Amino acid sequence: MNESPNLAQELAVNGRDPPSRYILKDQNHPISISSAQPSSPIPVIDLSRLSRPDGGDELAKLRSALESWGLFLLVGHGIPQPFLDEVLNMSRDFFNQPLEEKQKYTNLIDGKDFKLEGYGNDIVKSDEHILDWNDRLYLLVQPEDQRSLSLWPTTPTSFKDNLHEFGEKTKNIRDILLKAMAKSLNLKEDSFTSKFNEKAIMYARFNYYPPCSRPDRVFGLKPHSDGSVMTILLVDKDVGGLQVVKNGEWFDVPTLDYSLLVNLGDGMEIMSNGIFKSPVHRALTNSTKERLSIVMFCALDPEKELEPDEGLIDDERPRVYKSVKTKDYIASIFETFAEGTRAIDLVRV
Repeated sequence: MNESPNLAQELAVNGRDPPSRYILKDQNHPISISSAQPSSPIPVIDLSRLSRPDGGDELAKLRSALESWGLFLLVGHGIPQPFLDEVLNMSRDFFNQPLEEKQKYTNLIDGKDFKLEGYGNDIVKSDEHILDWNDRLYLLVQPEDQRSLSLWPTTPTSFKDNLHEFGEKTKNIRDILLKAMAKSLNLKEDSFTSKFNEKAIMYARFNYYPPCSRPDRVFGLKPHSDGSVMTILLVDKDVGGLQVVKNGEWFDVPTLDYSLLVNLGDGMEIMSNGIFKSPVHRALTNSTKERLSIVMFCALDPEKELEPDEGLIDDERPRVYKSVKTKDYIASIFETFAEGTRAIDLVRV
């Protein structure tokens, strides 16, 4: 089934309760899963310290964070606060436009056939598919020569330049972190960065979560892990809602002004031979407040093999994951996300 449901923002503006297709079954709805821990010990990593010659303590913190949580809040990243505000504001401005303006960038061909890039919903697999309470704009940022610029909004006018710049800054942070991660595993510093060639991909996903009258029964985004190697997020600094699971318990990811959230994807769990974790996370809804996030997914060239680094395989730690072509793995991510399962389970040895 490819026909799109109504957009969540339009339903919220019209004051409607979520239709039944958004309502979770009793055993799956947010309150019955677990009460999230009120004080989240989510690690905080300082990129400026990590980059120093004497940054050994921060490097140890990074490894611990990625082994136990798979995500952390990043400070000291060097992106100016006014620019981060501008990126959030331009995202809000896009979603606040009239529907007919946003529909110029629809992700439906002829109103029914789904494509990944563009504005709208995630893929809907069947009439039984429980929907998430968010609308999204999904765009390929890198490689530059593969951008579908016809889908990049012209309003606000700063959108294209800001997204390009944010992509470049994200790429720089990605490479610094990948080198530090390799170093923390006693690998050559370029062990991970060397796998990112000029055809490595970066997608931007702009999420808009409108207020929802039934936050106890509706997810903003269902539990999942990412198919990327690394995901770097700019989250709404005023409204929380992201949660991560650890040892079977859900924890709130706090908002921290002008920090970025770094979340490892399945690609890095595979490349690290299971040492680093790709965490399952979810987004809750809020009864009174809207929420935004800008998510940058960093993955390998679609034609490259995704596989454990040979330096992390030995008799004491045998190979945990099979090799899989990046494009095939990412395709499986979209299939399993819609089904509520995990693609990484399909490539375990």
